[in-house]
Amino acid sequence: MEHASHPDIVKRLRRAHGHLAGVIAMIEEGRPCVDLAQQLHAVESAITNAKRVLIQDHMEHCLGDGIEHGGKGAKDALAEFKILAKYL
Repeated sequence: MEHASHPDIVKRLRRAHGHLAGVIAMIEEGRPCVDLAQQLHAVESAITNAKRVLIQDHMEHCLGDGIEHGGKGAKDALAEFKILAKYL
């Protein structure tokens, strides 16, 4: 299934990838730990935001539309939501 949010998620993950590469370089350069912590926080935030967008999109389109259009039963949707909930 094509998801409209996937290009945005890819951008977010590429940004996180760039931040992570920067952190590795900073460690190798011996940069201060405060700077490293700040950049690691940016990596963590980018990944968290990508995950949030993915899960919200899935709940809205895959679960919500699936139930609404008869493609997914309420019981199956609830089971899938319970699986997703552990990643929230």
